[in-house]
Amino acid sequence: MKKLLLILFLFAANGAYAQKVGLVLSGGGAKGLAHIGVLKALEENNIPIDYIAGTSMGGVVGAMYAAGYSPKEIEYIALSSDFQNWVSGKYTSDYSYFFKKKEDNPSFITAKLQIDTGFNFRFRSNLVNDIPLNFALLELLGQASANAKNNFNKLFVPYRCVVADVLSQKAIVMKEGSLVEAVRGTFTVPLVYRPIKVEEKYVFDGGLYNNFPVDVMKKEFAPDVIIGSNVSSKTFNTYPKDIDEKLMNKFLMYLFLSKTDSTAIGENGVYIQPDLTNYTATNFTPVEELIKKGYDATIAELEKINAKVGRRASEEKVKEERKAFVAKNPYFTFKNIRISGVSGKRKQYVQSLFKNMNDDLSLRDVKRAYYKLLGDDNFETVYPKINYLPAENTYEFELIVQPEKNFRIDFGGAVSNRPVGTAFIGLQYNFLRRQSYTLSANFYTGRFHESAQGAFRIDIPKKAPFYLESELTYNHWNFFQSSQLFLEDAKPTFLEQSDSRFIQNIGFSTGKSAKTLIFGGVLSNTNNYSPIDNFITGADLDKTNFNGFTAGIKYQRDKLNRKQYASKGNKLFAGFSYVNGTEKYYPGDVFKDEPIYPSLKPQKNDRQWFVAKISSEKYSPISRKYSIGYQFEGVYSNRPDFSSYKSNLLYASPFYPLSDSKTLFLESLRADKYLSAGIKNVYSATRHLDFRLEGYIFQPYQEIRRSGLQATNYGDALSSRSFIFTGAAVYHSPVGPIALNFNYYDDKPKNFGVFFHIGYLIYNKRALEL
Repeated sequence: MKKLLLILFLFAANGAYAQKVGLVLSGGGAKGLAHIGVLKALEENNIPIDYIAGTSMGGVVGAMYAAGYSPKEIEYIALSSDFQNWVSGKYTSDYSYFFKKKEDNPSFITAKLQIDTGFNFRFRSNLVNDIPLNFALLELLGQASANAKNNFNKLFVPYRCVVADVLSQKAIVMKEGSLVEAVRGTFTVPLVYRPIKVEEKYVFDGGLYNNFPVDVMKKEFAPDVIIGSNVSSKTFNTYPKDIDEKLMNKFLMYLFLSKTDSTAIGENGVYIQPDLTNYTATNFTPVEELIKKGYDATIAELEKINAKVGRRASEEKVKEERKAFVAKNPYFTFKNIRISGVSGKRKQYVQSLFKNMNDDLSLRDVKRAYYKLLGDDNFETVYPKINYLPAENTYEFELIVQPEKNFRIDFGGAVSNRPVGTAFIGLQYNFLRRQSYTLSANFYTGRFHESAQGAFRIDIPKKAPFYLESELTYNHWNFFQSSQLFLEDAKPTFLEQSDSRFIQNIGFSTGKSAKTLIFGGVLSNTNNYSPIDNFITGADLDKTNFNGFTAGIKYQRDKLNRKQYASKGNKLFAGFSYVNGTEKYYPGDVFKDEPIYPSLKPQKNDRQWFVAKISSEKYSPISRKYSIGYQFEGVYSNRPDFSSYKSNLLYASPFYPLSDSKTLFLESLRADKYLSAGIKNVYSATRHLDFRLEGYIFQPYQEIRRSGLQATNYGDALSSRSFIFTGAAVYHSPVGPIALNFNYYDDKPKNFGVFFHIGYLIYNKRALEL
């Protein structure tokens, strides 16, 4: 009898010791970040986690824990700016390929259409760019998948996730294969991310059919205790009377998240439901708050958890086991790059984009290759994969390429409290043969500025890649109609300009964020203007034409985080141009009542000169919210005198320090030789709201001065200078910056101004602009 009791006691003790705990994490979009807090609370309180099953965001968080990341490490990643870029589809310029980048324009909406051989159009279905997410998952989970030999039972914690095959309308439980692809599949929200192929099936977010996979946990692992964390609830207690726009914007989330059954856990389980009433499934910004909600909800249920889970796993022991697992992760060394999805000339084109494809490559090398290919508009649909080669203890990096003949339409522009707003439309068509070809056109229209540009570009993928581009541009500017509003002592100055140019560019890559252009072409420039400050109604205006050719070279490097109102990064420009042509001057009758009038005659003069320019802009972070930037610009030109004082100003080099500077004709900020410097203080109150305080000094070598009515003389060297200041509040919205500027220009007729605009103030380059 004593022996029997001893056996029973040992059996019971062994059963308690062998008690297994499964953790189930629901889907719920951004609200799934609360699961990180659940993991933190469980681990801090020595609750063991023997199995994990998750869907959607629960699948992502669970996979990271199963791959050997601690809750603190997962929290650190989720709080990073990189995470926000992954979920929003944005990515920084560190790996973007500036050589492929087109000139900035004011677009804020892009519609991408795919054109098949029958010239049928179809829009892309995904709303969020998955480029940064795809590579991030590869970086984070690829080594653990290789370590486990693609067997999810051999991860640090055995793991399952659910994906949905929408064609067969079935849920698929992922238990083996690439962990990267399984997680990418379970997170593929319909219409938001592109579906991927898993087991030869295109799959979407598992929340379509199983958002809280308790049944999967029971069937796959049969644990003694199940802890379920649910962050999703789409059921309304009362049907809303008014379906407002805010509710309709959540439609997709309500569509794919199936109803959660809290009773599925059973009696021997603990159900955790964080209070996320005021949070949405689409807002990933309040990461810290969401994690705390999950943590607090778990602590509130800790007494129940302790009552059901008798076994303990000390943090120190878990840390040691995690360290041992991670130590076995095969190091990221890539044997070669494999291209699939294309063949023939197209494959040759892709291969020619990369050098030394068969050498040993680092993760940094393949990341650069990935973003380099994505810089080509012909290859937006590129999916990265890694294949572990155990015999060689290395990896193969695979790029699955789906080239498209795609047509792109950009919409943009700006509205303002002054009549300088524009509407913008851009068109682009890409096609691929042995080389990459791009046809593009853009159009601006507005009272102040009208423009049209067409370009044809051929990218030639040699070991030292380069491109040939032909560009035809026409601009028209009307400064009278942009007369100032909210400016003190504003005087209407009439100036109407038009120019056109045909330029041939040859561009070379000189670094991942830089390029060098050699250019040459012909240009034409016409200026109609009043030779005095005031416009006289009915008068014939002076007219200056310049026709000629230009050639030169310029170097550009751009790593700024925004195309306007930047707060991070740096930018460098250096250029040289030579201009040769003929100036034709036609005097008007503004001076018909002056003694000078009989002496004013049309003139024709040959002119030639060169311009050298260098400019630099850089921002340095002082704290998490505050950064300070500087801007430097220098110009040197030997431009000869033109026929009148006003025409000398028109052809002198301008300085444009502020967002609205190109919309103003500021005489004090024009010179043939000058240096300028500026300081920019940027305080980021939130992720989207900046406050800026900037100041600049413009130092011409010699000021261009009026002598009499038409003649020109020059001031003494360094005898005068101008100051510019601005204070601004800028909200970075999906349609571009919404900015309120309080500006001061050291230009007497127009000293102070209030300038408000929505959208980007970016224009096609002028004929003589470097």
